[in-house]
Amino acid sequence: MLLVASLLLKALAIPLLARVAWVDFTTQKISNSNVLLLLCLGLGSLLLLAVPSGSWWDMGLSALAGLLLFVVLFPFWVMRKVGAGDVKLMAVMPFLVGGTGLVVFSALLLVFALVSVLLVKNPFVLPAGAFRLYVQHMDQKGVIPFGVPISAAAIGAIAFQFYVSLVLAGSSGILQQLN
Repeated sequence: MLLVASLLLKALAIPLLARVAWVDFTTQKISNSNVLLLLCLGLGSLLLLAVPSGSWWDMGLSALAGLLLFVVLFPFWVMRKVGAGDVKLMAVMPFLVGGTGLVVFSALLLVFALVSVLLVKNPFVLPAGAFRLYVQHMDQKGVIPFGVPISAAAIGAIAFQFYVSLVLAGSSGILQQLN
């Protein structure tokens, strides 16, 4: 039951991540309230799994990864290479996807970041409507809204966790017991 509640909290984060991506794309801003809400959803999800099992490994790994990401990305914010919202959002992602989901998140982040850079450097590969939207909302400095690939990677990592949970529930016979 707690696994379902944990997954529900992660499911609630998906529309918020989509909102963060859209607002970052259109305004190049990530609000602190959205980042804090994502942190609370992630911490709640991790706590629902950690307290009954007595294993704090995932929580500790998430905290270490979040701290490491913040420390590593902070100098890039100081040099104005990334925005402060991007740094805070990246620091919160380990709590949202969990320590065990970091590998999937990292792989997806790499793919989505490369696609974002490709689209920023070559916007002509976009369909006409998307190209107009891109030109309308992009900053003249060519700033890449990194909140978009971060959010997309987090949504993908959460979807993968849902898939794994369903496969495990199906293979263990839990789903057949519910019928």
